[in-house]
Amino acid sequence: MGLLKGIDPLLTADLLHILRSMGHGDKLCVCDCNFPASSISKDVTSGKHIILSVSLPEALKAICSVLPLDFFESSQASYMAPQDGVEMAPAGLEVVDAIENAIFDYCPDAKVDPIERFAFYDEAKTCFAVIQTLERRPYGNVILKKGCVGGDGKDLKP
Repeated sequence: MGLLKGIDPLLTADLLHILRSMGHGDKLCVCDCNFPASSISKDVTSGKHIILSVSLPEALKAICSVLPLDFFESSQASYMAPQDGVEMAPAGLEVVDAIENAIFDYCPDAKVDPIERFAFYDEAKTCFAVIQTLERRPYGNVILKKGCVGGDGKDLKP
């Protein structure tokens, strides 16, 4: 395995291939270690389930360092939220903050919205691929919407 200059070493050849194969409007599910990634990945466009042996924020920072987000949508990312009647655990609130911070590091204008837990599972099945991390905090799951790279090399915005 050789490293590349300017590319986060967490971005494996398989993951880079997935990110490059995605087109604008495609979605990527980045999930925790408890997410049913293997079964969900049977329904995603590429059929791919890649495991990264890092936390969710580490994976998101690496991915967001190269993945343009879709600013032609009302939100650029969505995280899993509890179903009605269930309160988000403190560790869940902590991971949501970490999700937003990781995304905002590369895309400060991004909007990150919650999706109810069961709706998130359905949305994950419409993704291009599933990237599973070693994240153990509850609700450590996010869907990123791929956008376009503009002429200035940054995320294309309307």
